Amino acid sequence: MPYILNHMPFVVPTTDGKVIKEFVGLASTKTDGFSIAAMEAPPGWSEPHQTPEFDEITIVISGKKHFEIDGEEIVLAAGQCIVVLAGSRVRYANPFAEPTTYWSICMPAFSLARVHRDGF
Repeated sequence: MPYILNHMPFVVPTTDGKVIKEFVGLASTKTDGFSIAAMEAPPGWSEPHQTPEFDEITIVISGKKHFEIDGEEIVLAAGQCIVVLAGSRVRYANPFAEPTTYWSICMPAFSLARVHRDGF
């Protein structure tokens, strides 16, 4: 078959209030080369530091997202984009009062085995 048709994203189970809808990737389409997910991070959300084996592109649609990348702090607002390169130590958070909606593209695809979160 020359295409992969996905009628519904895979909703990743979370315990921190973040909504992750993977449209393309290992969980949704068995695609290993890249993954694409729509995300919503509630106010006050954060993740542990991680050192992933993949490049991650973030495109903020609404709200703001806080990044700590190799000790540098960056805030992205709606309409902005960043590429965090594989091997960078990064922490993602939404310390702001409003939810953050964004798209995430990982190359190769996101997986728990590739993300290397602190404490896991």
